[in-house]
Amino acid sequence: MTQKSKLDIVFEDEYMIACVKPYGVSSQPDNGSGEDLMTTVKNYLFDKKIDEGISEEPYLAVINRLDRPVSGIVLYAKSQDCAARLSEMLQTDDMSKYYQAVVKGFMDEPEGTLTDWILFDKKTNVSKIVSKDTKGAKYAELNYEVLDELDTDEGSISYLLIELLTGRHHQIRCQLANAGHAIWGDTKYGTASKSGTKGNSRKNSKSQGPDKKKKSPGIGLFSTMLEFTHPYTGEEITLHREPEGEAFDIIDQVDW
Repeated sequence: MTQKSKLDIVFEDEYMIACVKPYGVSSQPDNGSGEDLMTTVKNYLFDKKIDEGISEEPYLAVINRLDRPVSGIVLYAKSQDCAARLSEMLQTDDMSKYYQAVVKGFMDEPEGTLTDWILFDKKTNVSKIVSKDTKGAKYAELNYEVLDELDTDEGSISYLLIELLTGRHHQIRCQLANAGHAIWGDTKYGTASKSGTKGNSRKNSKSQGPDKKKKSPGIGLFSTMLEFTHPYTGEEITLHREPEGEAFDIIDQVDW
């Protein structure tokens, strides 16, 4: 039963299970090497079935995928019907998705909305901001709120709460980098200041932290909350975890 000790389970019932995905772990099996959360969850569920005298392999489908360097809550469905219902919620904006992020520099406004058109290049596995009339481009939108701003020895950083309104490939990372505020430690879309020293809150400084090309197992982005109506019971579900990791150790945690 070693798989149980590896899982940080946020919620589980007969229809679904939500766990915290560690940094550097894939949400599901992919072509890359290394551990993936979906296999770990599946083994956990299989062990439970064995304990109940059932040898049938469990069904599992990932609902909200997270990039490998991103941590936070990932939701899985335990049946095809549940997967279809939850996936439809994602498509129709009936599931609210919130992230916490540490980014480079200070935002121009304490809260706002980023709207862009994103084009995903499958060959390079990179998304970029393009004009609206670009073939294959998809609309992307997110809301942000500044929770804190800090000056550190390596430059200024902002601590954000983000509501993701669309679900494009690498959307948060791409949009914030394009706005001049790359996610802390993100070497794919622009690196951000990585300081282990906490600074004093300052709202009047506009200095930008230097780019440091240092590799990290994780970046300053965490899937912190999912809100939706249970597709079978009608109960209002809130799945919530506060972020962990090097980036968030820099910030004095803010209750929200």
